[in-house]
Amino acid sequence: MDKQAKILIVDDDPDFVEATKIVLESKSYKVAVASDGREGLQAVKKEKPDLIILDIMMTTGDEGFDVCRKLKRDPKYKDIPILMLTALQKKTGFDFKSEVGDEYWLPVEDYVDKPLPPSELLSRVEKLLKTHSKK
Repeated sequence: MDKQAKILIVDDDPDFVEATKIVLESKSYKVAVASDGREGLQAVKKEKPDLIILDIMMTTGDEGFDVCRKLKRDPKYKDIPILMLTALQKKTGFDFKSEVGDEYWLPVEDYVDKPLPPSELLSRVEKLLKTHSKK
């Protein structure tokens, strides 16, 4: 597995972003950051990440859903795996895990609730990178 994989974190919580970045960089991943959906879409084009860690609730309550749908409908970016990491269930009571992979509703490869222990984050990242390595 390529330990130099580039991961884009799209999340508006600076503390979460910093903590996650430290965890990922401890395993030699390159990390890029965007604080909202618009920045995230621009960063995908610029950074060409191997994996995206995406929040749902940023500028709007469902911004992450819009971002993942736009990316999965674009032939240039549809193969980039997305790990949706969010506190949505904690804040709203809604649990979307059963919708993972649904082409319209939640076209992501993995979905997990915050907070997430660093070891589990790394395990999920490694699994997604291994499963979706560039051909």
